[in-house]
Amino acid sequence: MSPSVFTDLAQNAPTQVIDYLGVSISIKRLDLIHPHISGNKFFKLKYNIEYAMQHGDQQILTFGGAYSNHIAATAFAAHEFGLNSVGIIRGLELQSKPLNPTLQTAHNFGMQFEFISREQYRHKEDIEYLNELKQRYPQAYIVPEGGTNALAIQGCSEILTPQDQDFDLICCAVGTGGTITGLIEASHSQQHILGFSALKGDFLKRDVARLTLKHNWSITDEFCCGGYAKTTPELLDFMQNFEAKYFIPLEQVYTAKMLYGLFKMIERGEINTQQKLLVIHSGGLQGRI
Repeated sequence: MSPSVFTDLAQNAPTQVIDYLGVSISIKRLDLIHPHISGNKFFKLKYNIEYAMQHGDQQILTFGGAYSNHIAATAFAAHEFGLNSVGIIRGLELQSKPLNPTLQTAHNFGMQFEFISREQYRHKEDIEYLNELKQRYPQAYIVPEGGTNALAIQGCSEILTPQDQDFDLICCAVGTGGTITGLIEASHSQQHILGFSALKGDFLKRDVARLTLKHNWSITDEFCCGGYAKTTPELLDFMQNFEAKYFIPLEQVYTAKMLYGLFKMIERGEINTQQKLLVIHSGGLQGRI
């Protein structure tokens, strides 16, 4: 079986329309395309898994933090297609603690964990460290943190379909930059792609700028609530109220921050109410609290 079997499923992701202060918001429910490998992670992994299988690799090795949706999705995808998986996890202290829901999901699908210090994790892209991993895991195909590489961008460009050409503003959560870059590459010049960073800092803007030649995009970290996987009482209240009103589940790391930020921008009059607005729901619900 090939990962391409999910293509039709992904292209048929349902869109749910909600209203906030008179602004119509279409939400592309990528969280519904598959029970385990849903959301943007399907698109990031699709061509990477195909590549590994075509080249006879026996393992998928990748990197992530304790709340990484990519780690959970990779574990399932590898299991589904007969491959082993290895997760290099940031935080040596985690090896002596109970697994959180995201890591437990990955463990349930057979992922082998290697917990490393945060200092060592900073070298995850260094050639010397990658060569060391390749020596220890000679049958592994190595996928970067968050799954972001050229094959992931190719996959994420398929999130937008011809039916999405009429939207003026397209919003997504941003972690490592692969999803937003795929959306940018698939977009038309009259469309604007707005990313809501789950991390604090401007480095994502620099990363995405290196991955695309287009300029019809922007990223804000105003609504990251202090940084990756951090929350505030206001964010959690928003998440609870949103779910109660619209019956769309969110998670606190990415999608809640994106919609919280979008609603704030609507309240402040920063969104053109005449624009057609599309929001990408990127899944990750196994990590919700």
